[in-house]
Amino acid sequence: MTVVVGWTADARGRAALERGAHEARAHGEPLLVVNATTGTSTVDDRFAGEQDVADVQTLLDSLGIEAEVRQPVVRDVTDALLDIAEEVDASVLVIGIRHRSPVGKLLMGSTAQKILLDARCAVLAVKAADGSR
Repeated sequence: MTVVVGWTADARGRAALERGAHEARAHGEPLLVVNATTGTSTVDDRFAGEQDVADVQTLLDSLGIEAEVRQPVVRDVTDALLDIAEEVDASVLVIGIRHRSPVGKLLMGSTAQKILLDARCAVLAVKAADGSR
């Protein structure tokens, strides 16, 4: 089995990556980091640049975690994460979520909500540290 992380180059992505790395080490499983987009970095600022990906790979290598980083360009990011998690028989899919106002908590983001409802594996939703958005 594999720990899959939906990673973006922001505070939510870092929180998900840190927790995913922790889970992979704790369970002796490989880590698959997915940074999917529907376009290019000029269209989608969550799509990581080459240096961001290199930094993540260096970090994971230094932690001794067997890891792969994928950056697919897809029609739907949520469906891609779900498909990849199923493809690799993920033990858990780790995603970062944003802090919400009391009213906003009633309506979770569409990506997180669809993943929580449709994933065939466990889902771990992680918030970034206070002050990060």
